[in-house]
Amino acid sequence: MSVFLKIDDVSRLFGPKLSTGEKIAAKLGAKVETRSVRAVSDVSLSIRKGETLGLVGESGCGKSTLGRLIAGILPPTSGSVSIDGAAVMENGRKVTTRVQTVFQDPFASLDPRMKVGETVAEGPIAHGLTTKSGAKTYVAEWFERVGLDPVWVDRYPHQFSGGQRQRIAIARALAMKPDVLICDEPVASLDVSIQAQIINLFLELTQGLDLTCVFISHDLSVVQHVSDRVAVMYLGRIVELGPVAEVFGQPAHPYTAALFGSVPKLVLDADELVRFDSIEGEVPSPLSPPSGCYYHPRCPLASDKCRTAQPATAEISDLRAVACHHFETQLSGQ
Repeated sequence: MSVFLKIDDVSRLFGPKLSTGEKIAAKLGAKVETRSVRAVSDVSLSIRKGETLGLVGESGCGKSTLGRLIAGILPPTSGSVSIDGAAVMENGRKVTTRVQTVFQDPFASLDPRMKVGETVAEGPIAHGLTTKSGAKTYVAEWFERVGLDPVWVDRYPHQFSGGQRQRIAIARALAMKPDVLICDEPVASLDVSIQAQIINLFLELTQGLDLTCVFISHDLSVVQHVSDRVAVMYLGRIVELGPVAEVFGQPAHPYTAALFGSVPKLVLDADELVRFDSIEGEVPSPLSPPSGCYYHPRCPLASDKCRTAQPATAEISDLRAVACHHFETQLSGQ
C-alpha cells in the first residue's frame, strides 16, 4: 500500500487540571493528587492518497483529539504525523498548510466580525496563494465551487443559514489548497436534509480535488456512505481498522459489533418497532483506565488474559487490523 498520510505511534496526554479548591490546597502546602489524561494512546495509521478514512467511537474516545493531532492543531506528546514523508509539526509548531480542518460548528469557527470573503481570503493571502488585489476573484471561485453565490462575499456569518455557513467553512479550508482534509463532525449540527447536501458536496469535492480525508463522526451511516475504510476508537486506542464493507459487514472486535448493534433499527415485521441493543456498562474514566484491554469490563467475551494484558494489533491484511485477544485466539485456531 502506497502511504500518503502517516500517523506513527502518536499519543497525547492532557493535564493535570486542578479545581479551584485543589489549587488553593496546593498553595497552602497540602498534598494534591494529580493525574494526566491519556486522550490518544499509541495510534498508528497509514492512509493512501485520495482515501477517506472514517473515524468512529463513543463520545470521549479521542476522535477529535486525534483529528487535531493530525491537523497540527495540537502537538503530540509522542509520535509523529507526516504527509508524503514531510512532517506536519516540528518543535511543537505546525510547519505545513497541506492539512486543513472543517469543524463541527461553523458559526463558532467563523469570526462574526469579519466578512465571510475576508475570512476565506485571509489564509491564502498570508501564504501567497493569492494577492490582496486578486483575493475577491479567488474567493468567488471557491464560493462557486461549494455552491454559494459569489455576491455574498461581503456578508457576515450571521446572515447565513447553518448549511451555508458550513459551505463557507469548507471553502475556507479548500482555499488553502490542502492535500489532506480533517472533517470533525462536519454535519452533526445541521438538519437532516441539509446534511445530505453537505455530504454530497463533500463527496464531489474530495473526488474532484483528489483529497485525502479523515472523516470523524458519530453517525455510522454517514461514515459508511463517505468512507473507504473505517477506524474504530475506544478510550484513545484504535481497536479495529479495515475497509468499510468488511468492518460493517463482519466486525471482528466485540466493541465494534456492540457499537454497530447500538444503532436504532426499524423492525418492519414487528409493527414497525424501533429496536437497538445498548452497550453494557459505562465507558471507564480516562483518568484511571482499566488494566489489560480497556474494553474488558464491558465485553461479554472477556477472559483473564483480557483483564491483565493489553492486546497487540493483529495485521489481517495491508488494509485491516484488529486489537483483540479473542480474535488472536480465533486466528491461532485456524
